Amino acid sequence: MGHRYLNSVGARGETTPPMLCIVVPCYNEEEVLPQSSRVLAHVVTSLVSAGKASPESRVLFVDDGSHDATWDIIRGLNGDDHVFAGIKLAHNEGHQRALYAGLMEALDLGCDVSVSIDADLQDDVDVIERMVDKYQAGAEIVYGVRDNRDTDTAFKRKSAESYYRLMRRLGTEVVYNSADFRLMSSRALVALSQYGEANLFLRGIVPSLGFKTDTVTYARKERLAGESKYPLNKMVGLAVEGITSFSTKPMRAVTAVGLASMLFAIAMLVYAIASWASGHAVAGWGSLMVSIWLVGGLVMTALGITGEYVGKAYLETKRRPRYIVEEELD
Repeated sequence: MGHRYLNSVGARGETTPPMLCIVVPCYNEEEVLPQSSRVLAHVVTSLVSAGKASPESRVLFVDDGSHDATWDIIRGLNGDDHVFAGIKLAHNEGHQRALYAGLMEALDLGCDVSVSIDADLQDDVDVIERMVDKYQAGAEIVYGVRDNRDTDTAFKRKSAESYYRLMRRLGTEVVYNSADFRLMSSRALVALSQYGEANLFLRGIVPSLGFKTDTVTYARKERLAGESKYPLNKMVGLAVEGITSFSTKPMRAVTAVGLASMLFAIAMLVYAIASWASGHAVAGWGSLMVSIWLVGGLVMTALGITGEYVGKAYLETKRRPRYIVEEELD
C-alpha cells in the first residue's frame, strides 16, 4: 500500500489538534466488539471535546481473517458512525502483521498519531489522553507500561519477567512490562514502514527506531468479554519470534555448549584410557547410554536452533507481501 500521507511530521506548535487513530487488531472478537467500540468511541469524542484531537480522528479496526461475525460488526459500526473505519485482511496473518497493517492504514488515512490497543481493552484506555499529552510535549513514541502484574498467574508473571531479562541479555531492545499498547507519531510510522522484514516483532522493532520516547503507567484489567485469543502456545511462539528475529546469540550459545561437550568427551576418553591402563576398567552401559542421549540431544537442539534461523532467512528471500487487504471501510 502506498502512503498517501508523508508530510513533514514531528512538528509541535500546530494550531489545530492532531488527528488521532486508535488501531485495534481483531480476531474472532464478535463478543467484545459491541462493548469495546462504545468505549473507544467515547475516548475519541472526549479527546475531541477537550481540543486534544481533531474531529477527523478515527477508531480503526483490523479484521485479521476472522471466522465469526467480526467483520459484519465492523461494517455495521462504520455505517452507523463515521468515527469507525476498518480493513479486512484476506487471510489470518497473526497479531503482529495485523497490527502493522492497521498502523500503515492509519498513516495512509493521514493520522498524526496512532495508538494501538487490543480489542479486549485489558489495557487502560483512560491513559490514552496522557499519551497524547506526552506527544504534544515532544515524544514521538509513548509506551504503555504495566505498573504491576497482579492480574497474571504466578507462572505467567515469572515467565514474563524471565523473558524480558533474557531478551535484554541477548541484546534486544525491549521496554519492560510493555506489549503493543503504545502511541506512535506519523514520523515514527514512516520510519517503521522502512523496515522490510517478513518476520515482524514490533516490540523489538519500535524501540530500535530511535526518536524521543516516553512512558505512561497503568494497571491491566480483565477482558470485557470473550476468551483470550493469545493462549500459551501463541505466547511462546511470539517469544521465540522475538529472540530469533533480533539476536544470533542462541546459535553462539549452542556452539559453546558443543565445544564444552567435546572437551568433556576428551576428558572422559583420557579417564577411560587411564582406567584401562591401571586395570580398573569397568564396562558401563549406563554411562554409555547417558552419553549417547546427551550428544543426541545437543545435536538435535543445535539443528533446531539453526533450522529456525535458516527458515527465517528462507521466508525473507521469498519477498511475499506481509498481508493482503480484502476490503476497506473509510
